[in-house]
Amino acid sequence: MIVDVFGRTRSLALAAALTRAGVAALRAAPPGGRARWLRQNHAGRAVELFAGPASALAAAVAAGLVRPAAGAAVLAAGACGAYDDLAGDERRGFRAHLSALGHGEVTSGAVKLFGISAAALLAGARMKERPLDKVLAGVVVAGAAHFVNLVDVRPGRAALAGLALGAPGLLKRGPAAELSAVAAGVAAAVLPADLGERAMLGDTGAHALGATLGAAVVAGNQRAGLVAHAAAVVAAAVYGERVSAWARSLV
Repeated sequence: MIVDVFGRTRSLALAAALTRAGVAALRAAPPGGRARWLRQNHAGRAVELFAGPASALAAAVAAGLVRPAAGAAVLAAGACGAYDDLAGDERRGFRAHLSALGHGEVTSGAVKLFGISAAALLAGARMKERPLDKVLAGVVVAGAAHFVNLVDVRPGRAALAGLALGAPGLLKRGPAAELSAVAAGVAAAVLPADLGERAMLGDTGAHALGATLGAAVVAGNQRAGLVAHAAAVVAAAVYGERVSAWARSLV
């Protein structure tokens, strides 16, 4: 029991410390200049994007120390999100991106869809033994990454989702608890600036945080739990616009 508590505490503290250190390093010497790292939020305020790559790298490192496959999936999710942050367009939803792909246009959304899905399936294959469980695990990791991005439509929504969804996993043992602690540590580190509309996670941080939560679910569940979580994230993807609208409506 003492080992479990130590593992959770270490993972949470490491993830939070790495996130803060990453933000500080990027803010001190922003690649390409500070203007490259500024975006307008929903209210038209200029906010920093430093929290996105900082949290993605922190989550990948901390998760990788628990389960290397999870760390790789988190890193890939963050990288795909970064591509969308830098080169993305205004189209939203799988249908729009798949439609564009059908016309020969590879959008940033399509890159995210296939890139994150491939990384998630590879992680699932390493984290589970039976073929069906491997596939379900991949769906959970990719779906969780997408879900957190869906709710990242107002200040603090993604970070609060990370805390809320990661909290139950802290009650588990072993890798599931440690991966949940990674998600909680990252979310806690970025939440004050995110709520204060000084920073945003962007697709980079939101996808990485979601993939971390998905990996925690995979580590802590067997077939029945994987089926339930896979069904939930697939439903969220199908009704993505409603999920985002619900997140916007929250006070």
